Amino acid sequence: MITARRVHHSYEDYLHALEGSEVKLEYCDGEIFAMAGGTPTHADLGAAMIGLLRNALGDLCRVSSSDMKVRIEASDLSTFPDATVVCGERRVSPIDHNAVINPTLLIEVTSRSTEDYDRGEKLSHYKQIESLQAVLIVSHRRRQVTLIAATSAGFKQREFRAGEVVEVDRPELKLPVDDIYRNIQLEAE
Repeated sequence: MITARRVHHSYEDYLHALEGSEVKLEYCDGEIFAMAGGTPTHADLGAAMIGLLRNALGDLCRVSSSDMKVRIEASDLSTFPDATVVCGERRVSPIDHNAVINPTLLIEVTSRSTEDYDRGEKLSHYKQIESLQAVLIVSHRRRQVTLIAATSAGFKQREFRAGEVVEVDRPELKLPVDDIYRNIQLEAE
């Protein structure tokens, strides 16, 4: 019987690989993964979210694109959400000065290859961030946004569809679902 041997990479190995990579790489507990490339729908939704967030939040918070790396120290994950919002002073990881550790709001736009991960394992990692108040998961195939919001009793989830307005308590913002999907061609199921 032949068994696969898992290679454990140091975080320094990851940073070195990231410097020379043409694709974004994710690091989790010693493993390095290439992140999936995006589709036009994915890119359009990510850009729409960034624009709407900047308009809604003004100078209250910083809104960053998918080039902002987020590090979850508690679970040893470093990844690139589709958008990151930090309210207050931005703090970086002591082992990676290009990775923020205190996001307030994270945005993930789903794709065929990442939807299960975004809604499952990745979300579980995100919930371990102390500063995190909410995650918005934007569907690539239907006009639907999932809000996962921190409460005193844990995280609560709610779906918003066409004609509805996503209301986030912290940071305080309202995003009409129809504005997010305006002029965007959704992917076929």
